[in-house]
Amino acid sequence: MLQKRIDDQPSISREMVREAQAILHRHMKSVGLKQTAQRDSILQAFLETREHLSVKELHSLVQKQDQRIGFTTVYRTLKLLAECGLASEVAFHDGIARYEHQYNRRSHHHMVCTECGSSVEFFSPEVDHLEQEIGRRYQYETTRHTFQIYGTCEDCRKKDRIGRGN
Repeated sequence: MLQKRIDDQPSISREMVREAQAILHRHMKSVGLKQTAQRDSILQAFLETREHLSVKELHSLVQKQDQRIGFTTVYRTLKLLAECGLASEVAFHDGIARYEHQYNRRSHHHMVCTECGSSVEFFSPEVDHLEQEIGRRYQYETTRHTFQIYGTCEDCRKKDRIGRGN
């Protein structure tokens, strides 16, 4: 798993989980799907983690709670979470789709090391302001954006210098 996220809240409350479930349930109803205990379990496990999770990683977490929940159910549920705004897909250097929860989170951005894959989340009012400015310029009502910076972290640069004998 990649580095832990930076969050405004260190943990998610039961009330917040119920609110997120209500969002998911409304979305499922609107697309003609049924509410299930398995989907609720997946949502709860997803919201309780502080990681950027791949489907495989979330499936491993969910399996600890209920071994009957299959990989495909986790995959499809993550897609539903993204559709209703509770999750977003994040692509880092390794090409593996990862997801992070968006419920009750403020906008943030990622800096990703192309050597080791570590990531840092950061907040930038300037980038948020730029989103709004560009939206106004092109007559868009913006709802979200993604912004990632790629480079080499300090630890990897140090290892490289040591490897070259500097």
